[in-house]
Amino acid sequence: MYTFTTIKNLQTDLTSGKVTCVQLVEESIKTIETKKHFNAFLEVFNETALAQAKLVDEKIATKSAGKLAGVVIGLKDNICYKGHKVSCSSKILEGFESLYSSTVVERLLAEDAIIIGRLNCDEFAMGSSNENSAFGKVLNPLNEKTVPGGSSGGSAVAVAANLCHATLGSDTGGSIRQPASFTGTVGLKPTYGRISRWGLIAYASSFDQIGPITKTVEDAALLLEIMAGTDEYDTTSSQKAVGHYVTDLSENKKYKVAYLKECVESNGLDPEVKKQTLAALDKMKNNGHAITAVDFPYLDFLVPTYYVLTTAEASSNLSRFDGVHFGYRSPTATDLESTYKKSRSEGFGKEVKRRIMLGTFVLSAGYYDAYYSKAQKVRNKIRQKTREILSQHDFIVTPSTPGTAFEFGKNSEDPIKMYLEDIFTVQANIVGCPAISVPNGIHSNGLPIGLQIMGRDFEEGNLLNLANQI
Repeated sequence: MYTFTTIKNLQTDLTSGKVTCVQLVEESIKTIETKKHFNAFLEVFNETALAQAKLVDEKIATKSAGKLAGVVIGLKDNICYKGHKVSCSSKILEGFESLYSSTVVERLLAEDAIIIGRLNCDEFAMGSSNENSAFGKVLNPLNEKTVPGGSSGGSAVAVAANLCHATLGSDTGGSIRQPASFTGTVGLKPTYGRISRWGLIAYASSFDQIGPITKTVEDAALLLEIMAGTDEYDTTSSQKAVGHYVTDLSENKKYKVAYLKECVESNGLDPEVKKQTLAALDKMKNNGHAITAVDFPYLDFLVPTYYVLTTAEASSNLSRFDGVHFGYRSPTATDLESTYKKSRSEGFGKEVKRRIMLGTFVLSAGYYDAYYSKAQKVRNKIRQKTREILSQHDFIVTPSTPGTAFEFGKNSEDPIKMYLEDIFTVQANIVGCPAISVPNGIHSNGLPIGLQIMGRDFEEGNLLNLANQI
């Protein structure tokens, strides 16, 4: 059995003949089957993965293989791959097969990555625990009684449980970083527009961003370098040049680091998470970085602003799933109106319906100015304050989450309590800046703690550099 450590080491072993791509895929398929009770994978692409593996082995033999030769990657079930099913873990897209591949998939395949399958997630990426999937919950391999985090829970578990080498998730309010924190992996949300969203099924278009979940910062840097860059199919993708993220990791730079007092000193923060966060800051200081405590007066407004705006965008984006164009159609529908009503009522899960209704409400006549319009103004205030801090400091550091992975059912009946799990991660999505969660020690309950670093727009090189130092 091959033991994966980093992509760099894997490439060396493939070149030397220690292992082949076919062996890697076969082992991955076998491990997924052995650990299928985790419910991380909704589908394994056995045939296409093995066919790609054979092709890449031939390229390795002729020394023409790409940067990701032999890297086995899983896709969150909201990223399109031509000729393969994609469902957003929802009944509403039952049986739907993608007609095209997302830009990120095309770029990974161009570098000879092997796509192994699609991964379970909260339905339409709406959730912080992976309990909202139409296909059952995903178990945290570090403690099967606890959630893996969401919405990219399956993606984080696949890496943590060694089901594949790396995965892609999407991050609308922490959906990469929170599960990474809960599973002891590295989760990166790039700057909004750094990676094309073409082929990502939308939840909230002005917040969504694709990113990698990996075992190491170096692997995250490599995947970002390959996936990043402008895309003619996505008008929100940035024209800015892509950095040399991997080679920049070797630089031993010293930075100005701010931490938000309101986050670290919050009464709702687990004492051990606070202790580990302060210890990480002390370690940075001892390593020559300048550490400063700063005030952020808008902490209490982050989650309300996020949920008003994202539910509004979801209400619009999810209107296309209607039982008429594609996906699930109610068998009891009798006319056009009942087709719409029954298909959406039966096809969408409880949390998705809750968010669609919230979004429709905040956009409705009489409430638009009181909620949606006001939330946009608050979003602008949050952006201004965050960028003000980042104009004087290179980074903002907080815990990734208020606590470690919680037990299944603990927050399920209280949506507000569940939404507050995102309190530290939503800021980066509201602002659009890049953020990463890296492992930061182990709690006395045996579960990992995450540290979040936020940086300036399009300065992922520095962000990854500090993350790698930590």
